[in-house]
Amino acid sequence: MNLLLQPISNSIGQQIISIDSNSIFQLAQEEIISLFKSYGVLLFRGFETNTEIFTEFSNLLSTDFMDYSGGAFNRRIIKNDKTVLSVNDFNFEIKLHGEMYYQKNVPLMLWFFCANPAAEKGETIVCDGRQLFNELSNSTKELFSNKKLKFTVPMNEEAWQQKYKIDNLNQLQEICRHNDIKLTIYEDKSILTEYISPAIIPSRCRKYRVFINSLLPAKQLYSNLIRFEDDSEISEEVMSEVNEIAERITTEIAWQKGDILMIDNTRVLHGRRAFSDEKREIYIRLCAPAFAF
Repeated sequence: MNLLLQPISNSIGQQIISIDSNSIFQLAQEEIISLFKSYGVLLFRGFETNTEIFTEFSNLLSTDFMDYSGGAFNRRIIKNDKTVLSVNDFNFEIKLHGEMYYQKNVPLMLWFFCANPAAEKGETIVCDGRQLFNELSNSTKELFSNKKLKFTVPMNEEAWQQKYKIDNLNQLQEICRHNDIKLTIYEDKSILTEYISPAIIPSRCRKYRVFINSLLPAKQLYSNLIRFEDDSEISEEVMSEVNEIAERITTEIAWQKGDILMIDNTRVLHGRRAFSDEKREIYIRLCAPAFAF
């Protein structure tokens, strides 16, 4: 098979490019796994793909698919498969983050598929959480090491039913217990959830530290819902530092139709640029790797 291997950028990832529109199933799984462990993000480009191929290919390397219950946004289900979701129900920028780091149970791995790229803009962005941590000032490293993040979310009955895809309070209590979320239920069946999360985690090999969390988009979209665990504010100075570093080390992935992206959600942050093209269609799957990780 005629392939080209090259970095996604100077700082992150690897592209696996088919020169002759080969079948993606001809790739050796062992080599994919090895590259994924080394680079944390792989872009597959130039292969014959569609939604069904994307689903089948990601099935080969993944397990424990999630349906996005408890997720922060509304996501459309694609072709009646609750594990294949559109990420395009809005078109504004989303800052770098780890997927679903506002609850205990996060997907360890992410898959994206470009069913249709935007005519312009709408790039997916990625950065290495290890590099982001290393570039923080010593005072900010110490601050985030000593203070965890607290996400506090009030929801009326309709909102939590939509978010968690249930209508039973007993089920909600079980979901929150499973995710270490403190749940307060009020007489009108509105609720308040509180979740405390580290901003910095050890790498899976335990050799280095990774800045990966949901801080930046939470501050961007719901600034009053996130503080430190002691209820102190996260200062504008700290946020400016993190945003500046994140933007400086960000890599943009300009989508091509049929692209597949594989991301380590314990190491690599992702987000996206704003776009205006309503025909942009990117799908996501949330899962764990079906290999030693």
